[in-house]
Amino acid sequence: MATPTDKTRGPRFQHPLWVLGGVATLLWVVQIVNVSLFDSQLIFQGIHPRQLDGLQGIIWAPFLHGNFAHLMANTLPLLTLGGLILLGEASDFWVVTVMSGLIGGLGTWLVGAPNSVHVGASGVIFGYFGYLLLRGYFERSAFAITASVLVIVFYGSFLWGVLPSQPGVSWESHLFGFLGGCIAARILTTPAK
Repeated sequence: MATPTDKTRGPRFQHPLWVLGGVATLLWVVQIVNVSLFDSQLIFQGIHPRQLDGLQGIIWAPFLHGNFAHLMANTLPLLTLGGLILLGEASDFWVVTVMSGLIGGLGTWLVGAPNSVHVGASGVIFGYFGYLLLRGYFERSAFAITASVLVIVFYGSFLWGVLPSQPGVSWESHLFGFLGGCIAARILTTPAK
């Protein structure tokens, strides 16, 4: 009888496809519930800049989206960039996700426009972008550099998203999520030998 190797041991839900599929499914279920049961009113649980009760939105905002088009626009980059991170360590994916969400959310809360509500996973996605971009610089392995180049080629236009250029788009969450990913890259990567 064959015994499983270390690579195949452990719960199935730790496999990158399960992780990404689970995260994407959760976002879609939340959106369906928000629209069908709450008449899209859950978006008001997002980040309300500089309001104390708006701090709780830092936790909820990445799970909430303004509409299905907003969620659809976030799903493909979430799967692509998140998948690239998961090709490394699964724990890195979770650290980058949390750091991007928290730093992105707190930065948005601090500098966001007054009387606005910020929702969406794009801050976390910009964190993935920042992490993958700088991981190649900090790690200097062939894989990390290749991933950084691919991210620039396919998602380089994301850099414009950190600027206040489009009304109704939270450049604040993009910018601070990106910075959260950059910080995660510095903390999590060690130069290749």
